[in-house]
Amino acid sequence: MKYLVTDDSRLARRVLVKSLLTLTKEENIFQATNGLEAIQVMLKERPDIVFLDLTMPEMDGYTALPKFFKIKPDVKVVVVSADVQEQAKERVLALGASLHVNKPINEQKLKEILESL
Repeated sequence: MKYLVTDDSRLARRVLVKSLLTLTKEENIFQATNGLEAIQVMLKERPDIVFLDLTMPEMDGYTALPKFFKIKPDVKVVVVSADVQEQAKERVLALGASLHVNKPINEQKLKEILESL
């Protein structure tokens, strides 16, 4: 299994990667700081699960999300965002995201997410 963590916050990426390593023992965890980098990683590594922030420089999560499915139609995308507005949640789910969860994600919440996918 391959994972991609996309967030412009180094701290948010570090916390999520650490939890993924603990829960999955998986070493195929890639990182991107914005949607543009995430697309490049998608093309090269073809991850199975993407954790995606919405508000980032270069290319935001809303723009990157549909592009992921063109690269890998069966990718699972979990939007992890501080934007808790119902409108944002509805929009990302309509774009194909599997889940929209609020930041931050603790290890227990991540375990539940991984089990649900």
